[in-house]
Amino acid sequence: MTALTPYLHVPGTAREALTFYRSVFGGEVGINTYAEFGRDDGPGDAVAHGMLTGPVTLFAADAAPGQEPLRTAGLMFALLGTAEPDVMEGWFAALADGGTVVDPLQKRPWGDHDGQVTDRYGLTWLIGYQG
Repeated sequence: MTALTPYLHVPGTAREALTFYRSVFGGEVGINTYAEFGRDDGPGDAVAHGMLTGPVTLFAADAAPGQEPLRTAGLMFALLGTAEPDVMEGWFAALADGGTVVDPLQKRPWGDHDGQVTDRYGLTWLIGYQG
């Protein structure tokens, strides 16, 4: 891997979250369970490692007992100019479903479009494009 890839440790929702992000961004999801990795520190069907690959790449796993699950503050995932405007507007709307629009996706005085949304899993996204 040559790019920064977020790896989320979530409280038992990794499969659900990766499926949601695939519905938003497209791509493919791969899941490996605790049982498949020979782990006995959690339920066998828990996600030991999951990966979304596509226009957006994310890793996620279910936090093991005693492992701190994801908490975010002061963090934003920026997707600026990573797809055509209509695609990015669709991503924004899909991330807002069950989440919270922080700042609507709109044209700014400098001519570009951007907005911020916090999704249902607590991740804040900056979505934007030129012109």
